[in-house]
Amino acid sequence: MADPALALSYYVVFVFSVTLHEAAHAYVAMRGGDLTAYHGGQVSLSPLPHMRREPFGMVVLPLLTVAVSGWPFGYASAPYDPRWAEAHPRRAAWMALAGPVANVLLVGVSALALRAGLELGVFHAPASVSFSRIAESDSPLASSGALLLSVFFSMNLLLALLNLIPVPPLDGFGALPLLLSPAATRRFRQLASSGFAVIGILLAWRLIDVIFHPIFLLLVNALHTDMHYG
Repeated sequence: MADPALALSYYVVFVFSVTLHEAAHAYVAMRGGDLTAYHGGQVSLSPLPHMRREPFGMVVLPLLTVAVSGWPFGYASAPYDPRWAEAHPRRAAWMALAGPVANVLLVGVSALALRAGLELGVFHAPASVSFSRIAESDSPLASSGALLLSVFFSMNLLLALLNLIPVPPLDGFGALPLLLSPAATRRFRQLASSGFAVIGILLAWRLIDVIFHPIFLLLVNALHTDMHYG
């Protein structure tokens, strides 16, 4: 059985982070001329519209997995008009990129808050770092804050890196029209619709195991200028 306090922290951070991710997709689509997600209520920082759209992915599955394993696994989505995406591939690509960018911003905010705590002496560097321990404190209240900020930092880094892997159906694949010609974009879209999505998800989960840890350590070492982890 997972530690209840840590499991709850993971779930709360997961919901907040995924909500911001999907709201960013919806907002950029709206700005690009597709009001599908706007009319569905997804241009919102409230998790409720996103939970109503994906109750299993946002509520049932992550609560079940966090209770059993201590780690939330789930999913969410923002609707869009495929005809709009076909007519405006670059706008659709910016929409795809907006979700991971939102997670990168949360990584940055978490890092700034952690660094401020370290500079002020509220936090100090731990003997070793992990997903939920990038900083710690001797004060119980500050220790809770350090744990929450650590989870925000780590989970949003994971979400950003995972979603930027350029395989369908992830956002990195959707952003490829920013780099490809229109003809190449059409060929890649045919690949996405040919059933490659399941293979893409499996490949992404294998790749994230290789990608996440070195980037996590690189950023954590940049945060702790007087320490070296790894």
